[in-house]
Amino acid sequence: MSTTITTHAGDTAIILSEAALDPHVTHASTRRWLTGPGLPGDSGVLSFAELCRDGLRTVADSTGDPAGRLAAELRDQLVIGGLLGPGGLETESVLLDGVTGEVSTAYFLHDRPDLMDRRALAPSLRTLVRFAEATDELAGLRGQFASYVGRYGPQAVADASRHLLAVFDEGTDGEPAPFWRMAALIRPLALVAGRAGHSGLALDLPRRLLDQEFGQGKMVRFEEVDFSATLTHEPTRRFLREVGLPENGFLFCLDTDVPLQTLAEYYSDDEWSAELPLGAGHLIRLGHLVEDNSLVIDGATGAVLNWSEPEARLFPLNTDVSTLAFTLWLLHREQAIDEQSGHALTTDTYDQLAMTMLQVLSTVDPTGIRAAGGDGRHYWTEVFQDESSGVLESVGGVW
Repeated sequence: MSTTITTHAGDTAIILSEAALDPHVTHASTRRWLTGPGLPGDSGVLSFAELCRDGLRTVADSTGDPAGRLAAELRDQLVIGGLLGPGGLETESVLLDGVTGEVSTAYFLHDRPDLMDRRALAPSLRTLVRFAEATDELAGLRGQFASYVGRYGPQAVADASRHLLAVFDEGTDGEPAPFWRMAALIRPLALVAGRAGHSGLALDLPRRLLDQEFGQGKMVRFEEVDFSATLTHEPTRRFLREVGLPENGFLFCLDTDVPLQTLAEYYSDDEWSAELPLGAGHLIRLGHLVEDNSLVIDGATGAVLNWSEPEARLFPLNTDVSTLAFTLWLLHREQAIDEQSGHALTTDTYDQLAMTMLQVLSTVDPTGIRAAGGDGRHYWTEVFQDESSGVLESVGGVW
């Protein structure tokens, strides 16, 4: 196999020789594309590392499939790469039909190849590359999305969503694959909050954003009397006073019956008090998550943490209360978008939705990626990835 990686004007391309395409790729325009201009070597959406490493291989060759259980329509599909999730990890494999030039995705199930199936991704490599480039330009606010630098808020989200969807519609006669439609509806949500630091927190949320999303009557704003003396981080105090949080967010519920307590105070009469972490007197409990997890704030730094009672451990949750609010807003916004689409986002494509949501969250708050790099867990990442529970398909809380 002959694969060339070329760099021109800062862009890296993966180009195959004519000989490397035989006998697998017979589609004329696909052959022309693979022999130049080729495939991107530095996409934030796609990885073609496997193509560089192993060359063109069929799904049958990649799985082995000694018992012949692989579906006939999958056997001769060519494995060329993978979709990228948060942290640059590959998720689904990207497949190329060498006869038609169509591109699809599939999960490899080496133990049960008979259960493998593929989902449409793009009608051609040209369209695939164009869509990936547009998505990368949105993420980097460059190219056709350079005008969005410095813009944030609901209007910026709506404009960017329409812009990206127009790109996808044009390349597919108005019928982009669900993966791209999700990208157009979900990825621009990262533009809702500014990063100028005016609030003293990671995000500058638009005024009344949460009121409009959850309803003003469902928001809780705290008073000075509610704060523990150990909550000394002033930007956090100001946020909780002036902006507030939804009383019953998605898989999260505030403590509103009593003034905010530290973990030490909350567990003072409980058998768990002996298991509390060091500094429990400076960790303020905001509310509870599912499965005996508590949401707490470090009173000195404003960092938001997850106290797992069963494990008696603290785990990172969010950078601060502003990114916590964004996470709750993101979950609620996805539910609204999904309902408006007739649940098209979660029908047979929940895994792709979860990956897209995680991409957005990691762009705004990289806490989950940092946790994954160590030995820690991350509550929101597990929520998004818990496909079997269907948590994103439920409406409202579980309380």
